[in-house]
Amino acid sequence: MEVFYTIISLLGGLALFLYGMRIMGDGLKSGSGGAMKAVLAKVTDKPIKGFLLGLLATCMIQSSTATIVLTVGLVGAGFLTFRQSTGIVLGANIGTAITAQIIRLMDVGSQDTILYFFNSKNLAPLALTIGMIILMFLRKRSSGTAGTILMGFGIIFVGLMNMSTAVSTFSDSLSVLLTSFENNYFLGFLSGVVVTGVIQSSSAVVGILQTIASTMGVSFCGIFAIIIGVNIGDCLTTYLVCRLGAKPEQIRTCMFHIVYNVIAAIFLFGGVAILKTTGVLDGIWNMELDSGGVANVHGLFRIIPAVLFLPFAGLLASVAEKLVSDKKKMGSDDLEYSFSELDERLVANPRLALEETQRFIVNMSTVALHNYRAALQQVTDYEESRVKRIEERESMLDRMTDAVNQYIISISPYIKLEVDNRNQSFQLKAMTCVERIGDLAVNITENINTLHEKDKKLSDMAMKELEITIDAVEKIIKLAFDAFENSDPLIAQKVEPLEEVIDEMIETLRERHMARMVKGQCDVVCGIEFQNILLNLERLSDQCSSLAVYLLGKMDDNIRGQEHMYLYNLHHSDNTEYQTAFHSNYTKYFSMLDAAAAEDEVSLNDNEVKSTT
Repeated sequence: MEVFYTIISLLGGLALFLYGMRIMGDGLKSGSGGAMKAVLAKVTDKPIKGFLLGLLATCMIQSSTATIVLTVGLVGAGFLTFRQSTGIVLGANIGTAITAQIIRLMDVGSQDTILYFFNSKNLAPLALTIGMIILMFLRKRSSGTAGTILMGFGIIFVGLMNMSTAVSTFSDSLSVLLTSFENNYFLGFLSGVVVTGVIQSSSAVVGILQTIASTMGVSFCGIFAIIIGVNIGDCLTTYLVCRLGAKPEQIRTCMFHIVYNVIAAIFLFGGVAILKTTGVLDGIWNMELDSGGVANVHGLFRIIPAVLFLPFAGLLASVAEKLVSDKKKMGSDDLEYSFSELDERLVANPRLALEETQRFIVNMSTVALHNYRAALQQVTDYEESRVKRIEERESMLDRMTDAVNQYIISISPYIKLEVDNRNQSFQLKAMTCVERIGDLAVNITENINTLHEKDKKLSDMAMKELEITIDAVEKIIKLAFDAFENSDPLIAQKVEPLEEVIDEMIETLRERHMARMVKGQCDVVCGIEFQNILLNLERLSDQCSSLAVYLLGKMDDNIRGQEHMYLYNLHHSDNTEYQTAFHSNYTKYFSMLDAAAAEDEVSLNDNEVKSTT
C-alpha cells in the first residue's frame, strides 16, 4: 500500500504542477490583454523577427504549445500567413526552455545566502500567501492578474516539492531505470515521446527529470535521449491539437513544427554521436547533473537547432507546403460566399476571438448586401434563377448567424477585461442587425415575386420613386456597414440624419401612392405590394440606424444602454452636425422626388390633351 500512496502523491504533485502552469499562463495572458495579438501579428516576411516574437510570447505564457496553437489560429483568421508563422514556431521551441530554468531554483542551497530566498521551500509559500492576499483584498483587475500569476507560480513549486518527496521513495528503482537508458538510447527517446504525449506538457516531463536530478542525480548519458524524445512528443501533441478542423495553411504550420523537430532530433543524435566519438563529451558523459544541469541540457537542445535552422526556415516551409496540398477550390457561383468555421483555438484569447468574429460579421454583411441588391434587381430584370440564389444566400446567412452566435457566447468564460465584454455585447447586437437586413431583403424578393406571379407591374411614377428610395437606402446600408467594419464613429454619426430623411421620404411616398390609387392610376395589387416594399425598406433603414447607434454606444458610456434616449434627444436637439446632414440629405432626395413628380404631372397633362384632341 505504501507504493500505492507514493504513486498517488507523485501524480498529485504532477497535477498541481500542470494546474499551476495553467493558472500562471492564464494570468500572464490576461495581463497582456491585446498584447499577444500585437506581438504575434506584427510579423514581416523576415523569419528572425518572427523567431524573436515567438520566443517572447512563449516566455510570457510559459507554453510553447499554447503559442503555436494561438499562431495556428491567427493563420486561420488571416492575421498571419503560413510563411510568417514559421519564425514564431522556431522561437516558441526555445521559449519553453525558460520554465526549466525557473524550476532549477529548487537546487539553491542555504549556503547561497541571497539566492536561498528563491528556493522553492521558501518561495512557494511566500508566492501563495502574497497571491492570496492580493486576490482576497485588492479589487483592481491589474492586482487580480498579479495575484493569479503568483498563485500559479506557488502551485507549480508545491507540485514540484510533492513530486520530489515521492521520487525519493523510488530512488533505487529510478536509478535502475535511468541506468538502462544509458545503454539504450532508443528506449530513452521513446519514453520521452510517449510520456510527453500522455502528459501533454514538455515542461512537466522535464520538471520530473529535474525533480529526479535534485533528489538522486542523473547522468548526461542517461537523460539526453529522453530530452530529445520530449521535444518530439511536444510537437506531436501540438500537431494533434492544431490539425482538427484546420485549413491547409494551418495544417502547414503544424507540419512545419513536426518536420523541424524531427530534423532537429536527427541533428542532435548525430551531433551527440560525433562529439562522443571525438572525445569532446568525455568530461560530461557520466557526470552527475542536478536540476540546473538538466535545465541547461534541455535549453541547449532547444536553442542550438533553432538558431542553426533559422536561416533554412524557407526550405523547411517548402517541405511543409509539399506535404500539405491545397484543398480543391470551390466554384465561384453559389459558393462564392461560402464560409469556414470560426477557429475554436482562439476562444481562450477573447481579443483575438472577437477580432475573428468581427471579420466574420463583416462577411455576413457582404452576403446581406449582395442579397439586397439582387432582390432589387428583380424589379427591373426578373429571373427565377436569381430567386434561388437569394434563398441559398439567405440560408447561408442563417447558418452564419447561428455559428457566430454560438462562438461569441463560447468566449464568455474567458473574458476578463471590460473592453472585451463591451465588444462581445456589441457584436451580438450587430450580428442581429445584419441578419435582419438579410431577412428584409428576402421580404422584398417575396413582394416582387407576388407582382410577377400576378403579372403586375408598378406604374412609371412608382418605379421612379422606388429608384430614388433605393438609392437612399443603398447609401445608408453602405454607411452602416463601413462604420461597423472600420469601427468608425464619424461614419456612424452620418447614419441617423439619413435614416430620418428616409422615414420622411417613405411617409410622403405612401401618401402620394394612396392618391394615385384613388385616382385609378394604380391598381390595388400593385398598390399593396408597393406599400410592402416601402415598409421593408423603412425597416431596413431602421436596422442600419440600430447598428450605427450600437457602435456609438460601444465607444461612449453615455450612449450605451440609453440608445433610444440618445436618438430622441438627437432628433429634438439643435446639434449643428446632425441638422446640417439632415437638411443636406433632405434637400437632395426630396428635390429628386419633386422633380420626378413634376415630370409625371407634365406627362399626365400631355396625355389628357392628346386624349381630348
